[in-house]
Amino acid sequence: MNYFSSNFKLGILGGGQLGKMLLNDTRKFDIYTCVLDASNEAPCKIASNEFHLGDLMDFDAVYNFGKQVDILTIEIENVNIDALEALEKEGKKVYPSSKTLRIIQNKATQKLFYVDHNLPTAPFSRFAYLSEIEDAINNGGLEFPFVWKAAQFGYDGNGVKVVRKLSDLEGLPKGECIAETFVPFKNELAVIVARNASGETKTFPVVEMEFHPEANQVEYVICPARISDGVAKKAVEVALNTSKAFNHVGLLAVEMFQTQNDGILINEVAPRPHNSGHQTIEASYTSQFEQHLRAILNLPLGRTDSKVGGVMVNLVGAEGYSGNVVYENIEAIMDFDGVTPHIYGKKQTRPFRKMGHVTIVNEDLNEARRVAEEVKKTIKVISGS
Repeated sequence: MNYFSSNFKLGILGGGQLGKMLLNDTRKFDIYTCVLDASNEAPCKIASNEFHLGDLMDFDAVYNFGKQVDILTIEIENVNIDALEALEKEGKKVYPSSKTLRIIQNKATQKLFYVDHNLPTAPFSRFAYLSEIEDAINNGGLEFPFVWKAAQFGYDGNGVKVVRKLSDLEGLPKGECIAETFVPFKNELAVIVARNASGETKTFPVVEMEFHPEANQVEYVICPARISDGVAKKAVEVALNTSKAFNHVGLLAVEMFQTQNDGILINEVAPRPHNSGHQTIEASYTSQFEQHLRAILNLPLGRTDSKVGGVMVNLVGAEGYSGNVVYENIEAIMDFDGVTPHIYGKKQTRPFRKMGHVTIVNEDLNEARRVAEEVKKTIKVISGS
């Protein structure tokens, strides 16, 4: 099929920053794109060939949009899966598949999938209601500390909480959830696996993620991870086995814990470009976004190794500021060596909202990490008049 400078239409569900970065590469290849998003302010609006307004959870909106395109992909998991299933039955190519999304959308189903496929993950219990957790604690079936996770619609640290005492459950959503054994891990790692429809598979180098203690959001992504070859090999193997179990086409980001005795446990997965791969734009031969396109279009996959060490810093809205965004001191960080800011195009900031990221590249990873800290201290995402 001819994708380039042709009548082919690629449909993207979701118009956020991941879609915007994906569109850089559709522009590079001159692939015609249609985007569906519920917000008229979506970052993708200016970069797509066609922008459609619609609710991603609405059956008709997703189904009717899907009918107009040749291949459908996503940049967010929370979409109407029944519509995707209906489109697949009519022969439409949807990557990731509705089957994969159905498993991943629900944290409890996702965890059961790992157990069924002998993929390593922390022990957990599944609860239909939050109140059942209290019963389990009272009758000794559940011990502190554990990690509470909402079964559905969690994102960026929302829908996850470490529970150390009974009062920590107060104010949490009442519905379906899981309680996961707390893993005192050494490191949080991630591997992005790319697989095309022909079954060609490639992995990006293992990255290490440093988290913000309060917001539970990634603060730094460090590539390559500062771990032994043995641990890296194990992480890649787990990621490949996970992708194979899902029979996945496109990108699959596998987030993992490195335990105290250097075991690997899967935390969760995302079947799309991911925060843990942003540094690939500057640091790798092929960015994760180009690779996602190559995979879903069944083109040969690109080279995945890094040209240089990369550290990525998330730019999130500063606490205490809401309103029209101002990037304070952005000129100052652009004066640092090897620094590239990416601004997502969200006009309104609010505390901890993801507004952009900055990549720092350097042959010396420790130097890149040091500069990343300087960047973090220097730039502030605040609001103006």
